[in-house]
Amino acid sequence: MDIKTLLKDYLDYLEIEKNRSVKTRVNYERYLKRFLDFAKISKPEQISQDLVRQYRLWLNRQPARPLDNARGKPAGLKKNTQNYYLIALRNLLKYAAKRDVKILPADKIELGKQSERQVIFLENNELERLLNAPDNLRDRAILELLFSTGLRVSELCALNRDSINFKSGEFAVRGKGDKVRLVFLSDTAKTAMKNYLEKRGDIDPALFIRGGKNPAKENNLRLTSRSIERMVKHYSAKAGLSKKITPHSLRHSFATDLLMNGADIRSVQELLGHSSIITTQIYTHITNKQLREVHQAFHSKRRK
Repeated sequence: MDIKTLLKDYLDYLEIEKNRSVKTRVNYERYLKRFLDFAKISKPEQISQDLVRQYRLWLNRQPARPLDNARGKPAGLKKNTQNYYLIALRNLLKYAAKRDVKILPADKIELGKQSERQVIFLENNELERLLNAPDNLRDRAILELLFSTGLRVSELCALNRDSINFKSGEFAVRGKGDKVRLVFLSDTAKTAMKNYLEKRGDIDPALFIRGGKNPAKENNLRLTSRSIERMVKHYSAKAGLSKKITPHSLRHSFATDLLMNGADIRSVQELLGHSSIITTQIYTHITNKQLREVHQAFHSKRRK
């Protein structure tokens, strides 16, 4: 089997057997084609540890984009971005081994150590200022829903009006990896959404739509992720927040609020739709009440 055939078979396997989205397939194809463009090999058995090592050095030394240079960002691909390329390559090797193709074992490729991910979340007073900033019913409903449910912005954009069960105050959402989870509405979010929907005069199925002079005559009114990102940025500035706030900051705030009020991490994992507890653990170092209590009880005793 030549390497191009292996790549196509693997991408088909991702989409069909693993039931990954078309977007995931496109991303994996981009990651793996970059490796093949670098390696210039024709057969799977030509992948060696030395070749992978040279590829890692090459990735690490890629220059920054002109736009990054203009913004003063450090040159080169971030470590987590480099790891995406390596994960894709490891998964290709695992698939090849399943097919009994002679190839480098996947466990020979170790991922690079990443810097700890920074979590930006809102303190209570900042959250109240942001949630009270909107001057229209739709935007208030969006912000309340993001904080009430911890939805990803793409998940929120995909919602339809009939997705929401106001009577039970809960609904199912399909997230990453086609994983379905249950999310819940706070009373505040429920009220904000009802107020918004009662004022709608269109029949578009999307839960959140663009405004306009005559939206009833337009097609595809559904809001995009980019529109919501701009909207959150606008209200963050209006609320006078100095932090860089995005829709994902409200997801972080949702998780942080739960943990700080005593929720267990496994439950938070389920509510966020994380496939691994490791992803959810990014919040534990900022929500550990016990560490704060230890510091307050035992630090700087000499000053008392």
